[in-house]
Amino acid sequence: MSGTALQQVELVVRTIAQTAVDNEKYFGDLDAVVGDGDFGYSLARGFEKVLEGWDDIDRTDVGAFLKKIGMIVTSRIGGTSGPIWGTAFMKAGISAGPANELSGEQVVAMLRAATDGIKARGQSDVGDKTLLDALVPMTDAIERELASGADHAAVLAVAATTARTAAEATSELVARRGRASYTGERSRGSVDAGAMGVAVIVERISHAWTTEGAS
Repeated sequence: MSGTALQQVELVVRTIAQTAVDNEKYFGDLDAVVGDGDFGYSLARGFEKVLEGWDDIDRTDVGAFLKKIGMIVTSRIGGTSGPIWGTAFMKAGISAGPANELSGEQVVAMLRAATDGIKARGQSDVGDKTLLDALVPMTDAIERELASGADHAAVLAVAATTARTAAEATSELVARRGRASYTGERSRGSVDAGAMGVAVIVERISHAWTTEGAS
């Protein structure tokens, strides 16, 4: 994609925010199967605040921008989603630091930092039927594709496919974290809302990247 690293990160974050708002009902319906159904509502309300204050967010560098996003998300999203998603942005921002350009290795490091932050904050890991079950395989796929020399659009296309496949596979898992864990075996047979949320978001990012000025 053309443009600076900050412009690229802006496109990604704005797409995440808009996707969360657009899919409020869908994400809520997914969560209502075994959870309390507030995932879609909480995510939409938080990212609405991001979009409302979009022009005023600190754009000193990539790190400052992402950390501010994390602060907004943490303060505005209710339940467990706020701390989880907010931590992801904060840790990615800390990893990026005062960068104005990002290498593929730095992007992977940012995703790993976000993932580690989610694991620590949610006391969860891959296999617990959370968004990590899509996020971690997706990050692994991004790392492999970047190492192979694929361009950004191709990397994102693989990331989207990987996240979707991984999210759908969560239907075979039993939830071990969050409100869904209270249902035990009854959580098997339905996908995790957070994991599917990641898949839908990454699909939208991949589409936006190719339609809004990819190079």
